[in-house]
Amino acid sequence: MSNSHLTRLGNTGLQVSRLCLGTMTLGSSADEAESVSILDAATDAGVNFIDTANRYPSDASDERKGTTERIIGKWLKGRRERFIVTTKAGGPMGPLPWDAGTSRKHLLGAIDASLTRLGTDYVDLFQLHRDDPTTPLDETLEALDTIVRSGRARYVGVSNWGAWRIARALGRSEALRLVTPVTVQPRYNLLFRQFERDLFPMCVAENLATLCYNPLAGGLLTGKYRGKTQADASTRFGTGSTAAAYRQRYWHDKEIQAVDRIMDVALLAGLAPERLAGAWVLAQPGVTCTVLGASRASQLPEVLRAVETKLDDQVLQELDAITREFRLGDAPPF
Repeated sequence: MSNSHLTRLGNTGLQVSRLCLGTMTLGSSADEAESVSILDAATDAGVNFIDTANRYPSDASDERKGTTERIIGKWLKGRRERFIVTTKAGGPMGPLPWDAGTSRKHLLGAIDASLTRLGTDYVDLFQLHRDDPTTPLDETLEALDTIVRSGRARYVGVSNWGAWRIARALGRSEALRLVTPVTVQPRYNLLFRQFERDLFPMCVAENLATLCYNPLAGGLLTGKYRGKTQADASTRFGTGSTAAAYRQRYWHDKEIQAVDRIMDVALLAGLAPERLAGAWVLAQPGVTCTVLGASRASQLPEVLRAVETKLDDQVLQELDAITREFRLGDAPPF
């Protein structure tokens, strides 16, 4: 991956690779040794952008939350300045009422704990993992401002927020003269296109970077489930605490039929399905980066080639015709 595959992160001066390594599996379906192999494979290919969260791995008990950050922290030792590191907070970390959410108490404690696990004195980007309508927005924004001005994060952003809430956060940040969010991290792929209606146009207008996760729809767009009526127990759709959520998102006749047609397009284009799916996300207006994850390093080579793949107009039109209906509908957004 060359410097030509770097992009500016929204309205900041920071340049990042258009592929960002997602780490939700590190410490769960990928043990520590495999996690290191995944980190090595992605960064050896030119990825300089690593995304994690305090509550990862995704299926961890309260006692194991933070394992992913610890693995990354050990791997980062001696090379921290070579990478852009982002973490997130807001999801549940324990049984107490303040162990989740975006209150000042939770966020200031969360950033300190993440920095300890990561073995660094700052992260490049600190994002809110989810919206918390129970905490006053001004309190949340003031906490983010404190985190940046204290040097614990260079920039802040949000993940899994609706467009209207982001617009309000931008307005309140400006009115209160606080640090303003610079990134938005939404779920986005060929089978989930709802954010094209409002979120992406707003991000373009406000020059917010979009870091789109789940580009392979949990692996469904790799084609490995083709012809199967149920997912294997060892897969993301078949086991762990997230399996039910993934089945709710994607394991429906409409989506599975669309995947069959997408596989045919990939075959005619001479592209691996995962490479096609990743390249499609990167080709969409308003997309800054896509966040790729893996359970094994061997899954990465083809999808990493998405950044160097330019889909021709005919392929883009065919994919749009197959998946246009997924811009609509009432699927849960997060």
